[in-house]
Amino acid sequence: MTGGLTHLDAHGSARMVDVSGKAVTAREAVATGRITMSREAAAAIAAGTVKKGDVLAVARVAGIMAAKRTSDLIPLCHPLPLSSVTVDLAPDEEGVTVTVTACTAGQTGVEMEALTGVSAALLTIYDMAKAIDKAMVIGHVRLLAKTGGKSGDWRAP
Repeated sequence: MTGGLTHLDAHGSARMVDVSGKAVTAREAVATGRITMSREAAAAIAAGTVKKGDVLAVARVAGIMAAKRTSDLIPLCHPLPLSSVTVDLAPDEEGVTVTVTACTAGQTGVEMEALTGVSAALLTIYDMAKAIDKAMVIGHVRLLAKTGGKSGDWRAP
């Protein structure tokens, strides 16, 4: 380890962390994010009248697919056998809040899978509704909680 950074070797080169000595434990992570938009775009999404189709259904599938492919997108992430991924979408008059819960029994956590799922779901909402509102804003993507593993449980303050 260099300077406490686990993704760097003794020479400062990027490396995948060796988790082979870690115990397999049940792990869960919950992440969230939000996309804000015009009332017109939000109403169209809620009513299911966006020309590209059912925005919320497609965003849900995108979030699940992205969580499953996190190691293909984030260079130093381990591929994980996810046992469950749920994507909750909460539309309102000003946008949509996305919450993803990822679960596994493994040697490393699923925080990146939950965060990647949120990000992909939000980007999908933007892509499908951009004809109505190009000024949508994606933000507040963050980890809410994680359980399992050596570092134990954590919840956002």
